[in-house]
Amino acid sequence: MRNLIPSYIRVPIVFFIILGLVEYFVDSGDQPAFIKYPVILLFLLLVLLILVAIEAIIGALENVMFQSLTEEAKERFLESKTKVPQFTWIKNTYKKLAGTKPIEAESELILDHNYDGIKELDNSLPPWWIYSFYASIVFAAVYLVNVHILGNNSQFDEYAEEYKQAEISIAEYKKNAKDLVDINTVTQLTDAADLSAGKAIFMQNCVACHMADGGGGIGPNLTDKHWILGGGIKNVFHTITEGGRDGKGMIAWKQNFKPSEIAQVASYVLSLQGTTPANPKEPQGDIIWPDETEETPAVDETKTTEVDSLSTMAATK
Repeated sequence: MRNLIPSYIRVPIVFFIILGLVEYFVDSGDQPAFIKYPVILLFLLLVLLILVAIEAIIGALENVMFQSLTEEAKERFLESKTKVPQFTWIKNTYKKLAGTKPIEAESELILDHNYDGIKELDNSLPPWWIYSFYASIVFAAVYLVNVHILGNNSQFDEYAEEYKQAEISIAEYKKNAKDLVDINTVTQLTDAADLSAGKAIFMQNCVACHMADGGGGIGPNLTDKHWILGGGIKNVFHTITEGGRDGKGMIAWKQNFKPSEIAQVASYVLSLQGTTPANPKEPQGDIIWPDETEETPAVDETKTTEVDSLSTMAATK
C-alpha cells in the first residue's frame, strides 16, 4: 500500500489529519486554534518537520538496503515496487454479490425462446438484490410495529417537537433582532444606552423644529401632555415613522432610520415629558396623554363625608 501512495501525498494527508484533530479537540472559538494559540502553530510545524524527516530516513534506509542486495534480490525488490495489488478479496466479494456466471457457462442459461436470432438467458436475481429485498421486508415490519402499533417516533410527534423548537428559536431571534420592531410590538425603552442613542439622533435631526430641550419651535412642545396625533410610545413611534399631518406636519423618517433607531428617538421624546424647557411653546393638540406612571391621588373619605354632612345641614336650613 505504501508503494501506491507517494511521500508527497502521504505527508500532507497525515499532517491535515493531525491538524483536524487539533482543531476538533482544542476550543478556540471562532478563530483557528493555531492562530489563537501560537504554541499550537509551533507544534504543527514541528509535526510537519518530523513527518518529512521520517520519510527522508525511510527513503535513505531503503537505498542503503537496496545497495546491499544481490542482483536477483534487487530485481525482486524493483518488481515488488512496481507490482499493482489485485485486491482479490474485493473481486471475490463482488462476484458473490453479483451472482453472474462466466460467458463460457451461458449455454446452461439459454432458453428455447428465439427472437430473430436473439436468445434469452435465464439469469437468477443477483444475491445483492435479494438480500436488499429481504432487508427491506424486515425494516418494514420493525417500522410498522414501532411507529404504527407502539406509537414510537411518530412523525406527528416529531413535527410538534420541531415546531415547538422553531417557535423558541423565532422568539429568541426576535428578542435580539431589534429592527423587527413595529407599531404593534414597540415598547418604551428605558436603558441609558438606548436613550443616549435616541438623544443623539434627536439633536442631529429634530432640534430645528422642536428645540434642543423639546420646548418647541416650528414643531409643537414635546414636554407637555398635549398631543396632536396622540402620545405614548406607539403613537409617537407611528408619527415619527409615517410623518405628521399631510401638508403641514413632520416628514416620514422611515426611509432615514431603522425601526430600532426610531424606537430610541420615540423613547427619548417621551423622556422629555414633565421637563421644563427654557421657552416652552403653548400647548397644541386636543389629545391629552396622561403619564401612566402617575398615580391618581387618593380621596380622603372622611373629608368627603364631612362635606356631604355640611351640605345636607345647609339644605335643611
